[in-house]
Amino acid sequence: MTKHLTGTREDWMKARLDLLKAEKELTQRNDDLARQRQALPWVQIDKDYRFDTDRGSASLKELFNGRSQLLVYHFMFGPDYKAGCPSCSSIADGFNGIFIHLEHHDVTLMAISRAPLVKLQAFKQRMGWTFPWASSAGSDFNADFNVWFSEEQQRAGDIYYNYQEEPEPAWRAGKEGGGQSAEDKFAAMSGTDSATYQRDRPGLSAFALQDGVVYHTYSAYARGLDALWGMYPWLDRAPKGRNEAGGVWWKRHDEYD
Repeated sequence: MTKHLTGTREDWMKARLDLLKAEKELTQRNDDLARQRQALPWVQIDKDYRFDTDRGSASLKELFNGRSQLLVYHFMFGPDYKAGCPSCSSIADGFNGIFIHLEHHDVTLMAISRAPLVKLQAFKQRMGWTFPWASSAGSDFNADFNVWFSEEQQRAGDIYYNYQEEPEPAWRAGKEGGGQSAEDKFAAMSGTDSATYQRDRPGLSAFALQDGVVYHTYSAYARGLDALWGMYPWLDRAPKGRNEAGGVWWKRHDEYD
C-alpha cells in the first residue's frame, strides 16, 4: 500500500489546476529572467586567449565559427584527470542532440577544458560525442572566468566561485571523511585526488561577436547550471523527483551495469 497521499480523480484535478497556476507563474518568471540576462551590460574582451581545437590553434573570436553568439560549457577536465568529471559528462550527454540546432540559429555551443586536446579527443571518442571541444591549456581563460583555481589559492582559502567567497573546503587534510564525500567519489572516478579535482569547476559563459569585437555577456555556475542538466527536468516530473537522499547516484553513461 502506498504511503503517498491518494484521492479521487476529482481531488487530483483540483490539485493539478492549483499546480498549473504556479507552473504558469514560474514560466512567466523564467521569461522575465531570460530578459534580464539579455539586458546585462556586455564587457569587451581584450585579452588574446588561444585554444587548441580539432582544426588547430584558434582565438576566442575564431571559436564562434562564423556565428555571432558563443556558448561555452566549462567542462571539469584538468590536465591531471584521467577522465572527465562524471557530472559534467552527464550534462554533456545532452549536447550532441542540440548543438546542431543551435548552429543553425546563429549560436555555437562548445565545451572548453584545461586538459590537453589529445586527452579531450580520446574521452570524446569514448563517450561517442560529436560537439566541438577545445583545450584552454596554457591560457588564463579558465582562471579569468572563475572555473580554475591554483593550489595556492586553494590552500589559502582564497576561492571566489559562483559570485561569493567559498567557505573552507572539505578537501583539507583530515577532513575528507574517509573518501565518502561526493567530491572524493568523483575525484576517484576522474583518476585524481579530491584537492586536484576541485581546482577545476563547472560553469557556463556566453559571448557575443559584434563588429569584430568579442564581448562577455553572461556566466553561471553551480546550481545555476541545473537547467542544462537534461536528466533533471525529467526527474523533477517523476513520481519520486530527484530522489537523492542516498547521495550521488549517476555515472558516465558507459559505466552503468
